[in-house]
Amino acid sequence: MSGHNKWSKIKNKKGSEDARRGKIFTKMARAITVAVREGGADPEYNPSLKSVIEKARAENMPNDNIDRAIKKASGDGDSANYENIVYEGYGPEGVAVIVECLTDNRNRTASDVRHYFDKFGGNLGQNGSVSFMFQRRGLLLIDAESLDEEEVMMDSLDAGAEDFEAEDGVFVINTAMEDFAQVRDTLLEKGYSFIKSDLVYEPANYVKINDPSNIDKMEKLIDNLEDSDDVQQVSHNWDNE
Repeated sequence: MSGHNKWSKIKNKKGSEDARRGKIFTKMARAITVAVREGGADPEYNPSLKSVIEKARAENMPNDNIDRAIKKASGDGDSANYENIVYEGYGPEGVAVIVECLTDNRNRTASDVRHYFDKFGGNLGQNGSVSFMFQRRGLLLIDAESLDEEEVMMDSLDAGAEDFEAEDGVFVINTAMEDFAQVRDTLLEKGYSFIKSDLVYEPANYVKINDPSNIDKMEKLIDNLEDSDDVQQVSHNWDNE
């Protein structure tokens, strides 16, 4: 079956990710803090926390770090109040960009995000200015090594997945937003682990950038946004193959 979300479109530069692993763990700890405060410290009774823990594990965050983050959030060790904010805008040559943030300082984050858009040839828009070009969907990535493709495909579809695709040594599983948790939990129970486990913004169409200087600006825009501790995820419709 053909997946809507190509792995090559959404994967980050692995070398760059490895170099920023500490930043990734900081972001995951922040997300765990919010989930615990909103629904408690037991992932079996807190679906949001369970989802964040799976995301953290997909990023290879050690269990000790996850446990520490949960305990810290359960006590008074971190008094910051975080809120979810989504920014929308355009990069060079009309590339649509969605920036998901988790911040304890709305003014700082808005200023930083606007600065990056301005600096790298884009502009920050109003809510709704680009989100209509995307659909919210679940995405699960499984390392294909040592696994039987047909078996994983059947397990995924039986669990409720909409699409399954094998690409670049990775099994790409797409779900409807409302079915994401069910598919993820069913596959976890069958013993699968994930490279990525998340709800994503999937673009309806992709945009090519023709000017090489704008390609450089778009790469820097994405890199700078992802480097921010306040930014959890950056989605776009840039066809960068």
